[in-house]
Amino acid sequence: MDYPVSADENGVNFNPDKMIQEKLYHCIFKNKAMLVFKDSQDMMNCYEIEEPALVEQIKKCTNDDDLEKLFDDYLQGKHLKN
Repeated sequence: MDYPVSADENGVNFNPDKMIQEKLYHCIFKNKAMLVFKDSQDMMNCYEIEEPALVEQIKKCTNDDDLEKLFDDYLQGKHLKN
């Protein structure tokens, strides 16, 4: 399966038909991390992260499982859970 989120010089491209519900996808566009997921009602949710240190960590993620672990660790470190 092709990855459903990508970026090129024209912007971010989405292919929701290839997205699995409740799975986090990402891409990098203009030094920003774009996070996307399709919820249980097939609504697309998009988030943009501009914080340079976090964007650099996201760039190092080789797959979506690594990305989810990064955010779990980040939230634990910032005490943002719950």
